Amino acid sequence: MAVICTKVVKRHFCLALQKSTKSSVICRRERICSTILTKPLFSNPYKHNITTFFNSAINKHFAIPDQVKAMGALSPLDPSSYSRPEIAVIKHVNLVWDVDFDTKILSGIAVLNFDLLQHTDEIVLDVNNLTIHSVELSDGSKLKYTVDKHVPNFGSRLAITLPYSHGPQEPIAIKVKYQTAPTASALQWLEPNQTSGKKLPYMFSQCQPIHARSILPCQDTPAVKFTYEAEVSVPKNFKVLMSAIRGDSNNTMTKFYQNVPIPSYLLAIAVGALECKQLGPRSHVWSEKEEIERSAWEFADTEKYLKAAESLCGPYQWGQYDLLVLPPSFPYGGMENPCLTFVTPTLLAGDRSQADVIVHEIMHSWTGNLITNKNFEHFWLNEGFTVFLERKVGASLIADPAEAKRSRDFHSLLGLQELTETINEEFGPTNPLTRLVPDLNGVHPDDAFSRVPYEKGSLFLRYLEDLVGGPEVFDKFIRSYLNYYQRRSLDTEEFKEYLLDYFSGNNNLSSVDWDAWFFHNGMPPVIPNYDTSMTKAVTALATKITEGGNISPDDIKGFTPHQIINLLQELVERNAMTVEKLHALNDAYKISDSKSSEIQYRWMRLCVRSKDLNKLDDVLNFLNHQGRMKFVRPIYRDLYAWEEVRQRAIENFLQQEPYMMHVSAYTLRKDLHLSE
Repeated sequence: MAVICTKVVKRHFCLALQKSTKSSVICRRERICSTILTKPLFSNPYKHNITTFFNSAINKHFAIPDQVKAMGALSPLDPSSYSRPEIAVIKHVNLVWDVDFDTKILSGIAVLNFDLLQHTDEIVLDVNNLTIHSVELSDGSKLKYTVDKHVPNFGSRLAITLPYSHGPQEPIAIKVKYQTAPTASALQWLEPNQTSGKKLPYMFSQCQPIHARSILPCQDTPAVKFTYEAEVSVPKNFKVLMSAIRGDSNNTMTKFYQNVPIPSYLLAIAVGALECKQLGPRSHVWSEKEEIERSAWEFADTEKYLKAAESLCGPYQWGQYDLLVLPPSFPYGGMENPCLTFVTPTLLAGDRSQADVIVHEIMHSWTGNLITNKNFEHFWLNEGFTVFLERKVGASLIADPAEAKRSRDFHSLLGLQELTETINEEFGPTNPLTRLVPDLNGVHPDDAFSRVPYEKGSLFLRYLEDLVGGPEVFDKFIRSYLNYYQRRSLDTEEFKEYLLDYFSGNNNLSSVDWDAWFFHNGMPPVIPNYDTSMTKAVTALATKITEGGNISPDDIKGFTPHQIINLLQELVERNAMTVEKLHALNDAYKISDSKSSEIQYRWMRLCVRSKDLNKLDDVLNFLNHQGRMKFVRPIYRDLYAWEEVRQRAIENFLQQEPYMMHVSAYTLRKDLHLSE
């Protein structure tokens, strides 16, 4: 028997978790990290308060620079943050920003208000390429500070020295005057020709997961939540929006306030030539004027979705729920910034078929925004919960209970398709990033981003729902969980403990293999018994197509848009078709005429997998006219695998890279093997 030596490092920490109406509760946890990948140290990690296991053999597609590998976790609480909120925690932020499109810089002041939990003479924050001009106390006293060596993609540790050791009951305010870099990873600055109006530039942010440190010094960890106020100055003829309630405004300056505590990744700003239309009593849609009418029509049911969400989760606590339709380079389908959801224009399908994305972002108002993962190893608590609730709420809008269940299960099966491809093709089933709770020591959260926390997490919750007695039983747990943890952050162990306590009399949970669900690589250990009635016709048709049967427009008569998506995804996952069959398919089904980006995306993948050179220009055009990573990353990976066109794909990416947001360029470089 081989002997495996494991070096274990224990880090102890405590953090005050404060609800708005309750006193602080100090939670003590241990973080145990192994320097080599072995089997779990114990059969059930939770019995020993273990939340993560270090894996130094990250999959070859996600190689980590030696400098990052060597440093391991940046802090005891969060492997991706230098900050020490167990010592001093930010409770409120005051921002004064000036937006300069000529220099592509945000400049101004951040006043950070701290509560101290321990005696300390040092405050540690996260920064990334910020130019610090001065640091002082609220009385104007200058403070000494040091910015440690920059670590690529993680930024630097900013250490501020206090004049003497401060202790609990001594709140302090630190004022930092600074400016961002033109290359700030959280910001994208668009030239006029990249906008719909073609006259004025545009700027928007994307701080998730750890990019807020590039626009303000902060504790850039979701374990910390703060309220904020802001005064933002912009040039004339621009509108500025933030993830907050808009206050007073004049020609160039607008005030904002956010009274519900948020993690740093939910700080958001957008500046452009924007207009709005009212959707409902608490909702508007914003966009450039060229998209405003289409956007207002597409999202007209927003209030209906909000009410359906409230019926399951309780009152909406953020006041305003607005939508901002961003330019095509936005890298995500949506971003759940409080009071102002950012969405991609690829949702403007003209048939409201992409409404599930809006429902998803609305559900984040509870899971993700009110209740937040403590760090990004526990990202499934944000995204898995939100997908699970999105499908429940979507089904609740269907009057017929049987049809509602079929619809919910059908969308879950679509998600299972995406999860299967992600695990088996994108990562590989042995990749540790396919775990529900991955180890992110030395791993940037952007490298771990995938459908795994979304779909594996949602599937796990559906498994638990079935196990404890079905929706009626589990819905009551959801409301209890949302009420108990609102305005707080938690990790997977805390979720498990709360679940087991709530269902203490339910013996069915004794059969759950927690270790397999949380820490095993690959596909989930159990797949729920979904209703497959809506997929049977799709699977039969996919088999007919691949086995050479006659193709007719009548084949898809009566199919919903999502069944078309399901069909195309099935064909993507099967052996590539001949070019002739591909053309016959399009002639019969008119796929290339669809305005749905979800359908077009899968059609482009089919063209690439069939190696249809005549469609290559169409594929590159699709890539160049929108930046949604869900679409562009798989297509670029497919193009890379097609050796004949690989170099052209790389050249196309390099031409487009200057116009991409940081996270898109960063991940695509890895997909195309241009960087480690």
